[in-house]
Amino acid sequence: MLLVHGATADHSTTWRLVQPDFEQRFTVHAMDRRGRGRSGDSDEYALQREAEDIAAVVEAIGAPVDVIGHSYGALCSLEAALLTSGMRRLVLYEGVPLRGEDTYSPGIIDQLDDLIAAGDAEAALVGMYREIVRMSPAEIQVMKSDVDAWAVRLRNVRTMPREARVEQNYRFASERFTGMRVPTLLLVGGDSPPGEMTNARAVAAGLPDATVAVLPHQQHVAMYTAPDMFVREVEQFLCTAA
Repeated sequence: MLLVHGATADHSTTWRLVQPDFEQRFTVHAMDRRGRGRSGDSDEYALQREAEDIAAVVEAIGAPVDVIGHSYGALCSLEAALLTSGMRRLVLYEGVPLRGEDTYSPGIIDQLDDLIAAGDAEAALVGMYREIVRMSPAEIQVMKSDVDAWAVRLRNVRTMPREARVEQNYRFASERFTGMRVPTLLLVGGDSPPGEMTNARAVAAGLPDATVAVLPHQQHVAMYTAPDMFVREVEQFLCTAA
């Protein structure tokens, strides 16, 4: 199993409550995406480079790999599925937009850039969660309560605007995925903004072998708010998919 985190996270944050359970049934690898943790970076940034990174890790593992991507990491993981034959199954938890521009209010990324430039990383991070991800105050507070993970996210906040710009310009094109044969599960929080379900259903309909599952009463970070539910839903799919 390969775990792929979302924006501002690293391998130590997103999965800390669910990884021990996964390790009881799988050999688990949790990667740092470029520009954070133990991974390097480059001056040029593109979604294609992120996808290539994930595909390279899948190939390096050397066995059929189940890939779990969260948020922006889900988008990177879907794109990686086009670059490797090593994926066995794919789980995408909120993060693949049908039309990325529909998520972004005018000027919001520039506002976050300005906050980062002014040294207010926390305001930028909270602003991203509130204005782009549409997380509730209670859900943001859950994130902040994990003090160590929040500190990691603050350190990585500089990587957020470039990823937001990529997502804003992304449009899902089903014709690019007609040859994809990886069984895929799209997870959506039952209390997430309606747009998440709209995106998941449309993306699932555009993939050759995909289903949608709802995490009841959850939003964007069920790994924190309902880890047992998250593990159960993922394992059910991984252990029954053809």
